[in-house]
Amino acid sequence: MVNDSKHFLVKELGTPSFPSPLNLSKRDGDQLANYVPNDERVVLNTSLKEICNEIEQGHVPLSFERAGPREKIFFDPSKCKVGIVTCGGLCPGINDVIRALVMQLSWWYRVKTIYGFRFGYLGMVKESKLQPLLLDADLVSDIHEKGGSILGSSRGPQDIERMVDYLMDYKINILFCIGGDGTLRGTQEITDEILKRGLPISVIGIPKTIDNDIQYIEKTFGFETAFSEAVEAIRAAHVEAKGGQYGIGMVKLMGRQSGYIAANAALASQDVNFCLIPECSFDLEGPNGLYHHLRTRLENRGHAVIVVAEGVGQKYVQTNAKDASGNTKLGDIGTFLRDDIKRYFQSVDFPANIRYIDPSYIIRSAKTLPSDSIYCSQLAQNAVHAGMAGKTGMLVGIWNNQFTHVPIKIAIEQRKVLDIESEFWLNVIESTGQPRMMQNNSPA
Repeated sequence: MVNDSKHFLVKELGTPSFPSPLNLSKRDGDQLANYVPNDERVVLNTSLKEICNEIEQGHVPLSFERAGPREKIFFDPSKCKVGIVTCGGLCPGINDVIRALVMQLSWWYRVKTIYGFRFGYLGMVKESKLQPLLLDADLVSDIHEKGGSILGSSRGPQDIERMVDYLMDYKINILFCIGGDGTLRGTQEITDEILKRGLPISVIGIPKTIDNDIQYIEKTFGFETAFSEAVEAIRAAHVEAKGGQYGIGMVKLMGRQSGYIAANAALASQDVNFCLIPECSFDLEGPNGLYHHLRTRLENRGHAVIVVAEGVGQKYVQTNAKDASGNTKLGDIGTFLRDDIKRYFQSVDFPANIRYIDPSYIIRSAKTLPSDSIYCSQLAQNAVHAGMAGKTGMLVGIWNNQFTHVPIKIAIEQRKVLDIESEFWLNVIESTGQPRMMQNNSPA
């Protein structure tokens, strides 16, 4: 984790000189929201004891720049042109974010020209021949009622110089990039090329990853909808498990390197007996392996429910293949476990039966929950405030219930993973009743 305050500073294109058209306030008690001073910050560490220790040692506590509307903005709204692009896999809430961006830009900042680049970064190179959509309030008025992305999406990098050339062709002043870890790496490269050329183009990221694995972001949009939808799949698995003698219901959920969806869904459902996440290794066989504990559960209770994140147990299904973004393709742990559990119980002459559910694409295409939709709108509104103020190379996040500006460089240095020593993971273990560890060289 970054421990130098200078890495938390957000780049700015220059000194803002245009008055904000929002007509907000600078004082309390006048029934108007206030502009956010540019030097207002949100502390990273929420422990008072640790903050005091930092101050006693002569260190300024690490903090994020607080998001929100600024009194002065960098771009003249009447001349401003904006681009929006969505990349990577689909996720609940993309259309909500696009709609909120367009509404905020057009109604509040009175920006007249908003382009939507189609099918991810592919639509930002001239050679693709994909013409951008001209977005306005009428076109996006009801897209939040639908899953997916009105702009389409794609994976994989494109030539950075050509993408910046394309932005110049359309005279783009602000580019909003909606995507996950791979997208944000591309967003940082676009920012670097723009800064190298000395161009007055703001680049703002809005973190979209269903896995909730972006560093320094408490929650990514779509995550709450995703694990809520997953609970329904778990409910079905529980019904199937109880419907047969020694029934096992197994659900595979998203989570390449982080088990947030699996853990949250397990805790929310209260029906899960084994939650397997990438952060916690396990053995299959042996006296403290998964299969031993699964058999004990079946003998005692007659049924069991397993939730497995897609990135779990890759040592059993390892592949050297790469996807379009350069990520190692995951082996299918779900089907492997389904078949190997059958093999194991047949080998010990135990009459277990298993029902396997993979709801991944249903979850990815789901319409957002109301609470998630609110969050999407707030992220988009704060992204527009940042872009209009001339911020760049940053993404909008949330920390301790405050919206923040996070430099993309520190957000992509490493993925956020679930801390298995945390109280939250203890909550999951207490809910499922599974052993703390399922490795033969570790205590149960």
